[in-house]
Amino acid sequence: MMLKFTFVGGLLLSSALCAAASPVAYVKNVSGDASVTTGGLVVKAEVGTAIMQGSVLKTGAKSSMGLTFKDETMMSFGPDTQLTVDEFLYVPAQGKLSLVSMLARGTMNYVSGAIAKMQPDAVSIKTPAGIIGVRGTQFVVKVEE
Repeated sequence: MMLKFTFVGGLLLSSALCAAASPVAYVKNVSGDASVTTGGLVVKAEVGTAIMQGSVLKTGAKSSMGLTFKDETMMSFGPDTQLTVDEFLYVPAQGKLSLVSMLARGTMNYVSGAIAKMQPDAVSIKTPAGIIGVRGTQFVVKVEE
């Protein structure tokens, strides 16, 4: 049996993983030191880097990063930020919608995409102190250590 491998947003994936794991977002801009960790593999964040469900995003001091999700949700992160994409499901024809993430530290600017507009209770941002339920179109949150 011969395995085929493909690069997806800077990650080398087998053909089986490519079929099972498609990107949920992409890095749209980055400044300074930022990384994306997926399945234990750490890559330097660059424009076009794929974000998968389960990816951990980190920015360093004096750094920032912006993402656009498949449903057009936009998230921007300031310095010293860590966010995990816990769940992303966007199949509107079947009513399957979900965006759940964990902001462990740092700052984030969030702008709603289609999921929050179609089903607001399907979006939540967890923090160490609580959960933000998204009911509007934009907010900024800061989690301090």
